[in-house]
Amino acid sequence: MHSPAPPRAYIGLGSNLGDSGATLRAALGEIAALPGVQACTASPFYRSAPVDASGPDFINAAAALDTTLEPLLLLDALQAIELRHGRERPYRNAPRTLDLDLLLYGDAVMDTPRLILPHPRMHERAFVLRPLQDLAPSIALPQGPIGDLVAAVAGQEIERLGVEIP
Repeated sequence: MHSPAPPRAYIGLGSNLGDSGATLRAALGEIAALPGVQACTASPFYRSAPVDASGPDFINAAAALDTTLEPLLLLDALQAIELRHGRERPYRNAPRTLDLDLLLYGDAVMDTPRLILPHPRMHERAFVLRPLQDLAPSIALPQGPIGDLVAAVAGQEIERLGVEIP
């Protein structure tokens, strides 16, 4: 008997403190090595200015993973990786060494104090949509097809860097 494929989750990654490229590469390796993660694919890296925040430019990416971890357990694992990389939360939208956001988890819809799925603001942010589009060019979010959403945020500055950051 064939067992169903595990849910596909999408993670947004960002960093604007320290060696952001190295941090994102390390975090991607740690995500791929999590128990219950069966496959992990990363988008190219992007550079973007902070949105509703201050500080240096961010390096951003997205990851697609097939996982048997339930959403809150995956969130716990992502937050543990953030902490290992020195993540602090002194105030909303503070500069950060590492930010890992659970964007989508299969078709799951959740609204809890700890986790809202799909991520409630991802459709407004080029730094989330462009890397996500690289991984899933035909994905439709609740707000519409990703191509339409990317077009709607075309005025937000974002620069594709490739997989390796200089």
